[in-house]
Amino acid sequence: MDDAQVRNRTELGNFLRSRRDRLAPHEAGLPPAAGRRRTAGLRREEVAILAGVSPEYYRRLEQGKQQRPGPAVLEAIARVLRLTDDERRHLAELSSGRASVPSAGTRWSRASRTVRDEVRRMLDLTHPHPACVLSRSSDVLAANPAASRLFPGIEEWPEEQRNTARYAFVHPTARKLYVHWDDVAHGIVAHLRAAAVVYPGAPDIRELVEELTDRCDEFAALWQRHDVRARTNGRKVYQHPTAGRMTLTYEAFDVARSDGQRLVVYQAPPGTADHEALLRLSV
Repeated sequence: MDDAQVRNRTELGNFLRSRRDRLAPHEAGLPPAAGRRRTAGLRREEVAILAGVSPEYYRRLEQGKQQRPGPAVLEAIARVLRLTDDERRHLAELSSGRASVPSAGTRWSRASRTVRDEVRRMLDLTHPHPACVLSRSSDVLAANPAASRLFPGIEEWPEEQRNTARYAFVHPTARKLYVHWDDVAHGIVAHLRAAAVVYPGAPDIRELVEELTDRCDEFAALWQRHDVRARTNGRKVYQHPTAGRMTLTYEAFDVARSDGQRLVVYQAPPGTADHEALLRLSV
C-alpha cells in the first residue's frame, strides 16, 4: 500500500468519526437512552446497526482496515449519517482505494502555473465582469483588472503568494471585505479538504494547509472539522473600499488539460445596484 492510500484510509476514518460525532441520536431516529452518554454523537455500534452492517465491520472501516466497501454499504452509511451530496462523493472517493495519482508508482508533482493563451483571452471576453483563473490550491494564476481589484491589496503580494485562501485568512483587508467572512472561510476550507483527497500528497495543497494551520487558529479549527464542499457556484456579499457594498454570484468552470485549474467569473443582474458597483471595479 502506498503513502497516498494510507492517507486516504486515515482520512476515511477521520471523516466518518467527524460525521457521526455531529449527529445526535434522536436525529438518527434512536430513542432517548437511559443514563448519561459519554458522547453527544452516535456510537460506532449505533451507526453499524442502522446501516445494516456488523459492528466489527464498521469498526475496521473507521480504523482503515476494511478495504473497498461496496456501493450498497456506502449508501447505507451515507443515509444513516445524513451526508450531503458533496459528502457522499467525498466518501466514495475516500473508500474507492484508487488514489488519484497520474499513473501507478508516481505521485502528484507541483501544479503548473502556466495558463493557456486561449484561457487568458476568455478573461478579456468577460469584461467588465471580474474573472480569474485559480489553481487546484486556489493560487491566482491570471486575472482581469476587475478581478484584481475585487481583492484589494492582493497585488501587493508577490505573484507566487497570491492565493484566495491565503488572502481570506491572512490579509488584513479580507475580514472587512467579506461581509459574511465565517461562511466564506468555511467554504474555502471545505473546498481544500476535498481537493486534498482528489490530489493526495500534492505539495502545493499540503504546503498551503500547513502554512495556514500554523498562521491562523481559525483555519486549523475548521480543518479539523473534516467538512467538504464543492465550490462550483455561489454568492458572496462584499463591502468593497471603493466599489461599495455588493452581492455577486460566481460560477467556476474546470479548464481542460489544466491540472485542476478553474475559471471563476463573478456577476450581478444588469440594472441593479450590485451591477453598478461591479462596474466600478472596471473603471
